[in-house]
Amino acid sequence: MLVENDAPLAPLTTLRLGGPARRLVTAHTDDEVIAAVREADAAGEPLLVLGGGSNLVIGDAGFSGTALRIATEGFALDGTALEVAAGETWSEVVRRTVLDHHLAGIEFLAGIPGSAGATPVQNVGAYGQEVAQAITEVVAYDRTADEVVVLPNAECAFSYRHSRFKAEPDRYVVLRVRFRLEDAEGLSTPVRYAETARHLGVEQGDRVAVDTAWKAVLLLRAGKGMVLDPADHDTWSAGSFFTNPVLTAAQYESFRTRPGAEDAPAYPAPEGCTKTSAAWLIDRAGFGKGYGSGPATLSTKHTLALTNRGSATAEDLLALAREIRDGVREAFGVELVNEPVMVGVTL
Repeated sequence: MLVENDAPLAPLTTLRLGGPARRLVTAHTDDEVIAAVREADAAGEPLLVLGGGSNLVIGDAGFSGTALRIATEGFALDGTALEVAAGETWSEVVRRTVLDHHLAGIEFLAGIPGSAGATPVQNVGAYGQEVAQAITEVVAYDRTADEVVVLPNAECAFSYRHSRFKAEPDRYVVLRVRFRLEDAEGLSTPVRYAETARHLGVEQGDRVAVDTAWKAVLLLRAGKGMVLDPADHDTWSAGSFFTNPVLTAAQYESFRTRPGAEDAPAYPAPEGCTKTSAAWLIDRAGFGKGYGSGPATLSTKHTLALTNRGSATAEDLLALAREIRDGVREAFGVELVNEPVMVGVTL
């Protein structure tokens, strides 16, 4: 276990901004993770759990407690049952399941930055697939009960970009994630997303070679600046900064009365709701690709990504986020909600 004081956190995030941690602990085993959490809890000290830092906005003042960086390793495959340690790099987990083992189930989640342990927290998803569809169990340290627990999928309360772990951020620390993948004789799961189907030249519901699906997603993500590249400031982001709004029937009817809203994308959502596109709303509200003249701007490749052009502060980024949020609300009456976790700041 490595312990550092007054340690920079910006280099540990994909946005590359934010102040230092009073104390940074890097844990390489589950026992070290648990020991670090127990120590912080016993001292009554704030705890920030870090994986790949891809879904965080850390304030310029930094973090006054203990930041715990989970650097555990482990990839164990038994048939189609996969267990990975929380510290494993997610994009590498996907690559290995596809290219080394030709298994389906998470291939459309290729190229997503961050750690495996973060995926159930956010119920990470893209291109018609989300981890909740493949996760069987999550092994976590329960800080309230002071014990390691195994939570089956049904107890994880997965929903759109949400989970039990996100709802109770101070209770669970994910240690390992277990998946059930699919051996479809080298084929992918059915292509569910229209953009992916068009790119592949197939119909929605068709299957393609699993490695073909994986490569297609990487190309699509790279074209939007969503695959990490240190030389490309369009990738200095937290990915999609806002979630796609899910509107109740009444909210959707009100939204549809706004000028221009009749052309908005609309997708069925649970409980009679309708999901629309945050990227569409942002663009139609006047915030196009590359919007902004300061050190934080929208990506030149995708309107959902707020980026650090190299010298941005957290406050620079948040000022841009607030301008976009307020502009969308004024134009369409829809409230955008941030997807990244805010540390020491609010939108």
